[in-house]
Amino acid sequence: MENFISERTKLLKPSATLYLNRKAKEMKMKGFDIINLTVGEPDFDTPWEIKEYAIKAIKDGYTKYTEEKGLKELREAICEKLEKENNLNYDLEEIVVSNGAKHSLFNIFMSILNTGDEVIIPIPYWVSYPAMVIICGGIPVFCKYNDKFKIDIDHLKSKISKKTKAIVLNTPSNPTGIVYDKKEIEEIAEIIIKNKILCISDEVYEKIIFDKEHISIASLSEDMKNLTIIVNGVSKTFAMTGWRIGYIACKKEMADSIAKIQGQTTSAPSSISQKAAYYAIKEGENLYKNMVEEFKKRRDFLVKNLPNIIKYPYPEGAFYMFLNIKDINSKELSEKLLMEKLIAVVPGEDFGVDNYIRISYATSIENLKKAIERINEFVEELI
Repeated sequence: MENFISERTKLLKPSATLYLNRKAKEMKMKGFDIINLTVGEPDFDTPWEIKEYAIKAIKDGYTKYTEEKGLKELREAICEKLEKENNLNYDLEEIVVSNGAKHSLFNIFMSILNTGDEVIIPIPYWVSYPAMVIICGGIPVFCKYNDKFKIDIDHLKSKISKKTKAIVLNTPSNPTGIVYDKKEIEEIAEIIIKNKILCISDEVYEKIIFDKEHISIASLSEDMKNLTIIVNGVSKTFAMTGWRIGYIACKKEMADSIAKIQGQTTSAPSSISQKAAYYAIKEGENLYKNMVEEFKKRRDFLVKNLPNIIKYPYPEGAFYMFLNIKDINSKELSEKLLMEKLIAVVPGEDFGVDNYIRISYATSIENLKKAIERINEFVEELI
């Protein structure tokens, strides 16, 4: 069967994340007390009001295809949300709803990339960015980080070439939890506008933020808005990962292109999920406020109790921490933590940084207390 597999598929690397996750689950099934800190989704259930709204939609027979760009009332709610919360004005036809923010990103790369086009991806990055670029025929170009784990501006400037089509910006960040402030975003925007490249602004964690205000790069100016494709969704904010609803906001020409691809692949997202997402976005903060407060408590607990020897960028949003323990290789460290301390983490190698690991605090405070005890033991044994 090897001859039938495409060359682009062969370029993709197996995921160490999936390997360790699978291993952790196998050990748990055998009775081991595994603390799983790999999960990239809220551990909270979808709010019951959202589920009730979806059930009503099913009972009302709302089970047919929607428009390629998504349910009209949902896109209207997204436009209202962007205006009210992000100071951004978009028309209905500039919004495309897809099967999750991940699907939105894939549709974007399919829409913008020709073979050999380059996309600048700041390190550390979410694992799927470079993979998607490769699948779509592009070339990922990696930009270094500075001492705050944010884009190194000088390195960014040096990486822009005639082949550069776009840069990916993710704030709050997966895997670090860092949040860019206005001045930092303005500096990046200036470079984007000067070089006339696209900005793919992944804002899926925008509401899970503790110490700063989220600023969408598109809100800085009309020039910047014209060069930005915003990506967002309901998965993280409303604990709706399994509902698979994401969306993009951009200029109509780009939205039309993305809708064309979607129309020939998935047709449109699930009608029921779109109804649920409509209710979630309309209700807004009432449905996620308590969850965000709980994430902050967990973040504060970890910051207070992690051993001093562990280094990390201070997490201001999302629900991750990116940890360095004595510069140990991330894959080796992840395997040691799993086998010796029964803690499952994600190696930083998958995020482009070899001596860090990512932990998720989308788990109970009881689990985090156990994890801290075991990590303390591990560090003491290292010393």
